[in-house]
Amino acid sequence: MIVHYNALEFSADVPVVLTIGTFDGVHHGHRAVITLLKQRAAELNGTSVLLTFDPHPRLVLQPEHHRLRLLNSLEERKQLLASTGLDHLVIHPFTEDLSRMTPIEYVRELFGKGIRPKAVIIGYDHRFGRNREGTFDSLKNLGDVFGFSVESLPAQTVENTRVSSTKVREAIESGKVQQARQWLLEPYPLSGVVVKGRQVGRTIGFPTANLETADPLKLIPGKGVYAAFAQYHGEPEWHPAMVNIGTRPTVEPPTSENLVEVHLLEGGRNCYDETLHLRFIKRLRNEQMFDNLDGLKSQLQIDSDAAIRCLNEATHLVAQ
Repeated sequence: MIVHYNALEFSADVPVVLTIGTFDGVHHGHRAVITLLKQRAAELNGTSVLLTFDPHPRLVLQPEHHRLRLLNSLEERKQLLASTGLDHLVIHPFTEDLSRMTPIEYVRELFGKGIRPKAVIIGYDHRFGRNREGTFDSLKNLGDVFGFSVESLPAQTVENTRVSSTKVREAIESGKVQQARQWLLEPYPLSGVVVKGRQVGRTIGFPTANLETADPLKLIPGKGVYAAFAQYHGEPEWHPAMVNIGTRPTVEPPTSENLVEVHLLEGGRNCYDETLHLRFIKRLRNEQMFDNLDGLKSQLQIDSDAAIRCLNEATHLVAQ
């Protein structure tokens, strides 16, 4: 997959089949759009192109009140899109000027002057242009003017549930990482830099690496203890791990914000300032408060045994 950073600088010598959107999570529904996109490109002996924007439009339109939480960092999204077999990704700068374009101005600028698609495929609910005024019907009418066809894909369903990034976020926020995995088609990712904590875990036999997440907009799973796989940045191996997310209510004083603490089940190394990548497999339990550290230690041993059993059956989910 070739990545481009401005729609006006993109060009292709073969017919372009285009789709547009944020594609946060690159979930089952998104992949269905990309599958159709590649199919239509093959029929035209053309190339598949996905247009997205950075920064996220809400950061520009509501900088103080965006309340944005994303399933993927931009780097994660690029990797996931590359894995689908997409030919080109165009990441166009989103600006206030772009947000004020009417649907016809938007299409004239990005399509007519820029990507010049032969065909456009959009999700069932795609909106574009100023105040999201552009609809499927208006895009189809503009296609007649600028020389491209338009096709819409209906909402995809998994086990009779409509798939959307919002539903995946709700599942992640409530700790339902197994449900989210069914929609994302792979384990939920999280990355962060290892920072020094209070080192309480090592005093009870469960040393942890405290993660400071790399992207402030990245959605962190809800409070609880999880079975996960961890990978040191730049190394291929995935290691079984137990992850605690929460305020550590048993340790005085508890934290005011949720911490992400990673315990490598087979032992780890001193990795301060290194980046760790996580893949969440299953939530083992909710966050709990114990009477003392001995009670916490006993529960962590139970959690550790459960995590090992779970991860032994899930190694295929992070297979290279």
